[in-house]
Amino acid sequence: MTAVDPSVRRPHPSSRCAHKDAALSRAFDFLGRRWNAALLGALEPGPAGFRELSRMIDGISDSVLSNRLSCLAGVGLIVRDVDAGPPVSVSYALTPAGQALMPALGQIAVWASEHLDP
Repeated sequence: MTAVDPSVRRPHPSSRCAHKDAALSRAFDFLGRRWNAALLGALEPGPAGFRELSRMIDGISDSVLSNRLSCLAGVGLIVRDVDAGPPVSVSYALTPAGQALMPALGQIAVWASEHLDP
């Protein structure tokens, strides 16, 4: 049996729970913004350009698409790649952090299909 060193302070279980709740709240606040999850899903198969993304996501305006792409790039979920060309072309792709998120989003989609009314 190992003795517990009383000088080592461990976080109280409720503080660990609060930390986890805060992290989930931040994640859902960000991913719950309209179009963010749709954009990530559209980029899952591979890189795409602005016009291609605009056609893939019905109903998104160019200004909102531009804003959401900047937001997703700002938090490190996608990367903007500029090819000097000619002609100059810009594409967007998931970063490793964005790719790591996709299985979780897929599981949330499965859960929603099974448990939430359309």
